Amino acid sequence: MANLTITVDEEVLKRARMRALAQGTSVNAILAEYLEAYADQQARQQEATRALLAMSRKATSGRGGRRWTRDELHER
Repeated sequence: MANLTITVDEEVLKRARMRALAQGTSVNAILAEYLEAYADQQARQQEATRALLAMSRKATSGRGGRRWTRDELHER
């Protein structure tokens, strides 16, 4: 595990510590979790795109099937 040094306004850090304490965690744990999610974001987006494209290829409605009217498409 690597160490990371950041510069943060003292008041911001104080509020963050208080909020983390209320949540039963630490600022360090919150930052580690955030950085992990940040680092994995691109891979998750690519997987979601692949899944969406796969569903799109399987879809048959819209190719020679029913034609929607403008009103039906915008119905709420």
